[in-house]
Amino acid sequence: MMFRGSKNLPPEAHSKLIEARGGRVNAFTSRDVTVYFADISPEHLPLVIELEAERLRNLDISEESLASERQVVLEERRLRTEDNPQGRAFEALLALAFQAHPYRHPTIGWRADVEAVTVAASQAFFERYYAANNLVVAVAGNFDEADTLGQIREQFGPLPKGEPPVRNPTTEPEQSGERRAVVHFPVRSPVFAVAWQAPETGHPDSAALDVASTMLSGGRTSRLYRRLVYNDELALSASGYYWELARGGVFYGFAGVRPGVSIEDVEAAFFEEVAKLASGGLSEAELEKAKRKLEVSLLGDLATSHAQASRLGGDTIAFGRVRPLSERLASIRGVSAADVARVAATYLPRKKRSVVHVLPPPPEETAMRGAAPGGRP
Repeated sequence: MMFRGSKNLPPEAHSKLIEARGGRVNAFTSRDVTVYFADISPEHLPLVIELEAERLRNLDISEESLASERQVVLEERRLRTEDNPQGRAFEALLALAFQAHPYRHPTIGWRADVEAVTVAASQAFFERYYAANNLVVAVAGNFDEADTLGQIREQFGPLPKGEPPVRNPTTEPEQSGERRAVVHFPVRSPVFAVAWQAPETGHPDSAALDVASTMLSGGRTSRLYRRLVYNDELALSASGYYWELARGGVFYGFAGVRPGVSIEDVEAAFFEEVAKLASGGLSEAELEKAKRKLEVSLLGDLATSHAQASRLGGDTIAFGRVRPLSERLASIRGVSAADVARVAATYLPRKKRSVVHVLPPPPEETAMRGAAPGGRP
């Protein structure tokens, strides 16, 4: 709805004004933040600042704009989750891994919630979370600092403040037993997914978990890909990631099962590789390769003004400061083989894992759906 117009701008005018000047504008929401961004040449930066302030002051939250955007969100949910085997798996996985914390809810929302949201609820949410004291403005690139700060103060300074939003105080209890779920979906290639609860962003073990994730699933030379896809030919794909969030995290993995292969065989091979990582005996060559890969990725992620602004804003929200690049590089370089084995053993044991299988519907259910009333096909 932030692109659907405001008191002084018709629908979509915000985007059109920026795109007409060769810029790019979009937005996204994660479990922790909502981000609006614009990539533009320096001479048009004042326009971007003015446009952002305009929709924060005078957003059009009406029945018409809500009805239109509701359908957009529902269609996006259908494409990314409801009609997507991996999307189904990931949604079920997070709802299984987190039992108490709001991280268990999909960012886009459950279908019933999207269908039921009202103008009043939208307005209340906007006033609570889009207040001046709950936003961070990050600018990176070639611009005059004094002029830009002056423009930001002029445009954003008069915006109303609100009561600081009360963050959910729920702490996720430690998992003490394996959890499992099966999602039935008409797939030709079943999906195996697993997740473990992991530490929040900035935790002392974060760098070691990043290295462990890279060794397990960082490309075609990683342990999971070599074992499941290349050597044993059990899976069509294998991947994973340590996902840091502000109030917790997840270490998760996926595998697309090769037709004709048992999902149980894929799962067994996957967990064998996790167990090997936890048992130690890691070579220095493999460790250094993973660390170099992370360093290259970290530096590459800062190659554009867009990426640098993202880093400024993200660090400010998460830590209240911008972490020096040297600090982040030092944390990666300081990870030892013993650290990797320790975090794998600590955070990735059987009793703390949540497992989801996405499988075709049972034959009897398929037959029942295809049957006409009275039992005739």
